[in-house]
Amino acid sequence: MPTEYSLGDVLERLYQNQLALEAALMELTLRAECHGATDTGENVRGALQTIGENAGHIKQGLAKLKAQGPH
Repeated sequence: MPTEYSLGDVLERLYQNQLALEAALMELTLRAECHGATDTGENVRGALQTIGENAGHIKQGLAKLKAQGPH
C-alpha cells in the first residue's frame, strides 16, 4: 500500500524545493555577474527577493498547518 502524504508534508517538500532553487539561482547569478551579465544579475536578484519574501509567508503557513494536527 502506498504511503499517504499529508498536505503539510507535500507543502514542506515544495518549500524545501523552493529554497534549493533559490540557492542554485543565486550561485548562477554570481557566476553570470562575474562574466559581465549585470543586467541579468539585477533581474534575477529581483526575482530572488520575491522568492525570499514569499518564503516567510510559506513558512508561517506551514507552521499553522502543522499546529492544527494531521488531516
